[in-house]
Amino acid sequence: MRIILAAFTLALLPQMSLACGGGFSDFVSGLKSEARAAGHSAGRVDAFFAGVRQDGAVLKADRSQGVFRKSFIDFSRAVISKGRMVNGQRNAQKYASTFQRVERDYGVSPGVLLAFWALETDYGAVQGDFNTLNALVTLAHDCRRPHLFRPQIFAALELSAHGDFDPARTKGAWAGEIGMVQMLPEDILRNGVDGDGDGHVNLKTSPPDALMSGAKMLHGLGWRKGEPWLQEIVVPQKLDWSKTGLNNALSTSDWERMGVKGRSAPLARGLKGSVLLPMGRKGPAFMAYPNFHVYFEWNKSFVYVTTAAYFATRLEGAPVYDPGTPDPGLSAAEMKVLQQKLEARGHDVGGIDGILGKLTREAVQKEQMRLGLPADAWPTTALLGKL
Repeated sequence: MRIILAAFTLALLPQMSLACGGGFSDFVSGLKSEARAAGHSAGRVDAFFAGVRQDGAVLKADRSQGVFRKSFIDFSRAVISKGRMVNGQRNAQKYASTFQRVERDYGVSPGVLLAFWALETDYGAVQGDFNTLNALVTLAHDCRRPHLFRPQIFAALELSAHGDFDPARTKGAWAGEIGMVQMLPEDILRNGVDGDGDGHVNLKTSPPDALMSGAKMLHGLGWRKGEPWLQEIVVPQKLDWSKTGLNNALSTSDWERMGVKGRSAPLARGLKGSVLLPMGRKGPAFMAYPNFHVYFEWNKSFVYVTTAAYFATRLEGAPVYDPGTPDPGLSAAEMKVLQQKLEARGHDVGGIDGILGKLTREAVQKEQMRLGLPADAWPTTALLGKL
């Protein structure tokens, strides 16, 4: 389910690495030439790319990520099941020693990794059935995001040279992620940890490898040891809504002076946080701390990130959130119309996709402020009508 992660520095790649499209066999020939130019033997390159093919199912999946059009309440209720909660607690106990090493070495709290493990693969049970090399080459050949996926092919080639990737047998998600916590080959190459001591990094069958590798990646992305990431809050009805949103961070003491309180525990002291209202001022409310922003380096979907962060707090004992009574949201078709209107006013909404993502929310809040509406970043039919 991960969407975007860092690629190799483009300046280090030859110009041919930016190529995409054209005949698929010619494209593969170009990849093979680049691999040989990078120092891989002709025999290794030929063996690695033998049998690679274009996968139309990958392209179909890439263009139909409808799950992210759900609201936070609908999405979180759909994916945070009783079974996942129970299995999360069981796995926390079963791999307690691994989680202790994770916290010691990387400062990542167990609930954070347990939530990713659950949402990405249902604790390893559903890791995807797409041939990883086919998926990566297909997406690199496609001209939508070649700069993101082409480097992953060469990272997979490096993993193969180490004995940690089988181009014919390695399978995973449609976007090329592998293993229990779904990491791209480049991320495995950079952050892979041999957690079980067998001399290999195997994220598909070794929970210690997967958990330690995921934690190392989060640490490298800026995770701050011992700090919270998300906390449910209670907000006053007359809060200045224009101060809410992920781009507005204030000290927790400032928020307390404005009447914001933690729902089940006091706000964290000495930190800045942002008031996050995933469904507007009448819905659930959270304080997002600096660690919350690291989630967007793992996945770019606002609803996924918020759900994963909230799920992590649940796995560590937080109560079920208060859903409130949010105003009805927009349909996918209405959301596209809204995005078109926002773009026409000069806002960057990240594309007309019918998804209420981070950029669309920021644009909505700006227009709410301009129109004198409560600026809670939650689009309604009333806002759509005024635009």
